[in-house]
Amino acid sequence: MRGQDLINTKLDDELIVEIFRHLDPMSSRHACSLVCKQWLGLERPSRDAIRIGGSGITDALVRLLARRFMNAQNVGGRRINRPPLAGQSVSEQNGMGASTLSDSGLADVGDGFKRLEKLSLIWCSNITDVGLSSIAEKSKALKSLDIQACPVGDKGLAAVGKYCTQLEDLNLWICKGLTDTGLILLAIGCGRTLKSLGLAACAKITNASLAAVGLYCKSLEKLLVDSEFIHNKGLLAVAKGCPQLKSLRLQCRNLTDGALQAVGKFCQFLELLALYSFQNFTDKSLCAIGKGLENDALCEIGIGCKDLQSLNLADCSGIGDESICGIARGCKNLKKLHISRCPEVGTKGIITVGQVCRSLTDLTLKSCNRVGDLALISVGQCCPLLHLNVNDCNRIGDAGIIAISRGCPRLSYLDVGGLQV
Repeated sequence: MRGQDLINTKLDDELIVEIFRHLDPMSSRHACSLVCKQWLGLERPSRDAIRIGGSGITDALVRLLARRFMNAQNVGGRRINRPPLAGQSVSEQNGMGASTLSDSGLADVGDGFKRLEKLSLIWCSNITDVGLSSIAEKSKALKSLDIQACPVGDKGLAAVGKYCTQLEDLNLWICKGLTDTGLILLAIGCGRTLKSLGLAACAKITNASLAAVGLYCKSLEKLLVDSEFIHNKGLLAVAKGCPQLKSLRLQCRNLTDGALQAVGKFCQFLELLALYSFQNFTDKSLCAIGKGLENDALCEIGIGCKDLQSLNLADCSGIGDESICGIARGCKNLKKLHISRCPEVGTKGIITVGQVCRSLTDLTLKSCNRVGDLALISVGQCCPLLHLNVNDCNRIGDAGIIAISRGCPRLSYLDVGGLQV
């Protein structure tokens, strides 16, 4: 009836708050909060995520947000999901400028957001060890910490290890002041709970840090390393010490076959492997992933990474058909295979994938000019593809695409750019 507030009188505040939590996108929540003063007041404590990254974010604004959205558990900027490209800054990739947030503002984050579990500090050039130490001490329930392009160092990271003993997810990208000392102290302090670790463009991080990870981070499941200062010794320590590893992404030019052989031998639960810009890997190393190798005789010791479901190879000039065949035969549960600019991978390897990996749903072959129609015919006959990208594979023609169209009726994405079809 006109003049009566039926919604607010019939629904408890708790129900309205729960409705707010399920509104998506965020603009819908903003619009609803403007319906009346009561809803505006209820929307504030229901907010669990606040974005503070980017230019224009001042300490004063952070203090205001902390007072208004005191129940937020996720605070920070937008995470970058892959290491920065060469010659491109974090701010360029993230579409934002540097933040003016300082140590004082970060202390206010710790004071205001009492339930903080996830913190992202991206391109915060005024944040130092003082601020990081302060929030670590105040936010002991922190589970996820993402630091990208911030001038923090060993003291700050050591404080995180000391106080944040529930930390599960840590990303450190472009932290120029960080050395092995800081990461080792963190591993000693909270390595027991750490499940995901990302290290990219941290020039002073060496094999010693990965040795500490292998020693103290026994529950680690995801590892991303982008560094030219990591060698076989470091990855070997992780492979031996982190038996629960499920996801491994590497861009380390100084790793060789021995490193991946160790992964194939010790990481039995690996589900995702991504290798970028490797010139020192050959067929020998990927056969280790697929089968498990021992000594120079390459004796089979049983299936290595039998749970591997996703493999991404980019710019690996030493990898050829023997590698792909070894992976296919040893990792029959493969669902996603992305190969880009690997000139030695050809029709033979992809035929084997089609024959053996019957669960494959996502196949990308970009600029693989030794792959021809017979490869796609094999895949079309055996694999329930949903996604296919054969961009710039100039040996693929009508016969291969027709085979896919007939054999993969559920295909929802197809990229044939650069093909004469």
